[in-house]
Amino acid sequence: MKKVFYLKTCDTCRKILARFDLTGWDIREIKKEPVTEDELAKMYEKTNSYEALFSKKSTRIKQRGLDVKALTENDFKDLLLDHYSFLKRPVFITDERIFIGNDKKNLEELVVFMDSMQTS
Repeated sequence: MKKVFYLKTCDTCRKILARFDLTGWDIREIKKEPVTEDELAKMYEKTNSYEALFSKKSTRIKQRGLDVKALTENDFKDLLLDHYSFLKRPVFITDERIFIGNDKKNLEELVVFMDSMQTS
């Protein structure tokens, strides 16, 4: 399995995806085709946390008056399934690894991982 979940209106996502040769990857635009419960479960298996998959920068948080600190794991799961904007993105997932979001450390690890995939 090699999948990428991203949002095409997100400049950061597009820049990150453009850095890699994603031939053979299933590339999913999450607004057009939201994450399924099964896919979310597979992400959870690798993170053991729905909160780790949750974008705390989503504009929907304020719109819905959510108190992120009061949310439970089930709340995070329900919100992730409810609206695409709650997924931290991009998400790169393989059988071995998952890379969530665009923070510097995550991107550095992703670059190393992608380079190792091309040399193996």
